[in-house]
Amino acid sequence: MNRAPLKRSRILHMALTGASDPGDQAEGSGEKPFLLRALQIALVVTLYWLTSISMVFLNKYLLDSPSLRLDTPIFVTFYQCLVTVLLCKSLSTLAACCPGTLDFPTLHLDLRVARNVLPLSVVFIAMITFNNLCLKHVGVAFYNVGRSLTTVFNVLLSYLLLKQATSFYALLACGVIIGGFWLGVDQEGAEGTLSLTGTIFGVLASLCVSLNAIYTKKVLPAVDGSIWRLTFYNNVNACVLFLPLLLLLGEFQALRDFAQLGSAHFWGMMTLSGLFGFAIGYVTGLQIKFTSPLTHNVSGTAKACAQTVLAVLYYEETKSFLWWTSNLMVLGGSSAYTWVRGWEMKKTPEDPSPKEGEKSTVGV
Repeated sequence: MNRAPLKRSRILHMALTGASDPGDQAEGSGEKPFLLRALQIALVVTLYWLTSISMVFLNKYLLDSPSLRLDTPIFVTFYQCLVTVLLCKSLSTLAACCPGTLDFPTLHLDLRVARNVLPLSVVFIAMITFNNLCLKHVGVAFYNVGRSLTTVFNVLLSYLLLKQATSFYALLACGVIIGGFWLGVDQEGAEGTLSLTGTIFGVLASLCVSLNAIYTKKVLPAVDGSIWRLTFYNNVNACVLFLPLLLLLGEFQALRDFAQLGSAHFWGMMTLSGLFGFAIGYVTGLQIKFTSPLTHNVSGTAKACAQTVLAVLYYEETKSFLWWTSNLMVLGGSSAYTWVRGWEMKKTPEDPSPKEGEKSTVGV
């Protein structure tokens, strides 16, 4: 029996609701040998980890490298959006020229659709900008803790905007995350490495990730439920809106004075960061398809742990016991929340409409 391809609209639905792919349940476990399925899952999870971790370290290099000395975080974000637009358009053209070789929607810029997507684009711009600004001001090791409040904001916004109650055990997991966040901030301050600016940007990034999930559901009908069309319009709008910001913040002047502006190495690294930014959306959906949304969240949590350890080793940092405790609290609280939500979903029938408040780890 041939397996029907999983639509990306369905992938987003599963990511937001924590639901499993019904096709997987219907087909049963006899479709493929266990070892083959295990190998596929291992390869997909490894690809997700490599893409996500590489993107974080590469962005850190571009945003805050002493050897590069490039102080243009908005331009770095703008260029990544531009690469995504060009990749989307190139893949769309390739799919149209060679039917059957590539499954990618036809993309034509429609100003009416772009206007409908604009509210989400504003949130999207804030999300990726605050993410990069947080990474610029804090170390990679603290980056996960600095952006750890997404789950807490999911619960808060679900209550304020959707009037959805949250169970006691889920709230308890959120309390552990908040405790880990505050302990991490305290320990960064004790070690003299705390950036208050970076921490504030991390909190704002967490808020925008939650808002992005809510607005994504509202805007998806405008692009016929296509994640790739939404990605295209989001990044087109972002490129346009970033231009006045680049002018107002003086980043064009900073670029003009940048010593390595003509360096092939610099532009190669910039383009590579854009490729990783484009790829992370695809491998996230791929991991959800081959595992499940809940397993994806667990994988993202484990990836964050590995990323933290790698950062401490790579930058040769020494961290206290309480600093590591704060990371374990954040990771443990996130895993506990994922487990609680999965347990609750097994007890109640699946809601056919996505719940905006649920966490979708797309992560960096």
